[in-house]
Amino acid sequence: MADTAQRIERLIEPALTAMGYELVRVMLRGGHSPTLQIMAERKDGAAMSVDDCADISRAISALLDVEDPIAGAYTLEVSSPGIDRPLVKPADYERFAGFEARLETVLPVAGRKRFRGRLMGLAGEDVRLREPAAGAEENETRVPLATIARAKLVLTDDLIAATETTKRV
Repeated sequence: MADTAQRIERLIEPALTAMGYELVRVMLRGGHSPTLQIMAERKDGAAMSVDDCADISRAISALLDVEDPIAGAYTLEVSSPGIDRPLVKPADYERFAGFEARLETVLPVAGRKRFRGRLMGLAGEDVRLREPAAGAEENETRVPLATIARAKLVLTDDLIAATETTKRV
């Protein structure tokens, strides 16, 4: 399914870009009746509306009908990433530096697979994460990008305040 999702990403990304959207994630899940999830956001930083999702759905449905990358019936789901968005691309870790995130790795890193802390950006191929420690201290942990299975922002007061201020988080 990962190969199919990558193929769909390559197929629809140029159309979304031309429409003024940035593709956040393509995910294909489920077996017998799969769901194709397309997550996008507006390039101008404005909030996504239902009309935006409908426009995207119509545009990519036409592309998918022509290319037919998924055998059989499937459900198309178009959405915005939301405030507690997934972190998918390396640039996301820089863009959201300073905010709290939750990461889960495929392989253990320093004996752990789950991490939570303040994003500090990237250092080469590693995500820098400042985690709370005993007392008032914090430890910086580096998690290799290649090991991250899932990552998302954590809904906090800081994130909500930044969203209300900038409308581009």
